[in-house]
Amino acid sequence: MTGSRPVRVLIADDQMMVREGFSVLLGAMPDIEVVGEAVNGREAVRQVAALDPDVVLMDIRMPELSGIEATREIVAADAAARVLILTTFDLDEYVYQALRAGASGFLLKDASARQLAEGVRVVASGDALLAPGVTRRLITEFSRLAERPQAPGPGQYGELTERETEVLVQIAQGLSNAEIADRLFVAESTVKTHVSRILVKLSLRDRTQAAVFAYEAGLVTPTPGGLR
Repeated sequence: MTGSRPVRVLIADDQMMVREGFSVLLGAMPDIEVVGEAVNGREAVRQVAALDPDVVLMDIRMPELSGIEATREIVAADAAARVLILTTFDLDEYVYQALRAGASGFLLKDASARQLAEGVRVVASGDALLAPGVTRRLITEFSRLAERPQAPGPGQYGELTERETEVLVQIAQGLSNAEIADRLFVAESTVKTHVSRILVKLSLRDRTQAAVFAYEAGLVTPTPGGLR
């Protein structure tokens, strides 16, 4: 829940069966409320403004306005809603672009009810849905398909301390706060503090954007076997 109320979810997908299926699954959760549905990206943007959901389950391929463009507009409007991308993953070559547009993570369309609900909760809490194995596959497979922008110069992350830069690299590798804490031999609360400072210093919204930033800055390099 966000505070004392259920997590408010908007489902945006052009397939009625997908919308209805997710609505039923999420509606069965006591801490989640489906507040609306959208059949295309344009309607999703309007619904976010009208309904103020906490999380938008956003399909990538939709008519009128794609999930990528809808995500970009929602983020640009500084809406409180966080976008969780719905994807078939092996078929969608645009996931990386969606994350660059400001999505807080992604979820496979064949996810179980438990995974779906937990993904919504994670994103609503302000964290990012960024599993280590999927992160490696994502950056390796999709970065080559997306147009790579000009990499940020050293000055753009030069404000980070050496330890913060180290934490940023490990975020990009998909490690959780607990896993980073184990690697650095520090308390998890210390890692959380580093993560918060990284996001503030780099003006990033969440861990997903931090991971994308690290890749584009050249701090993490995709290789055929994964990340390095």
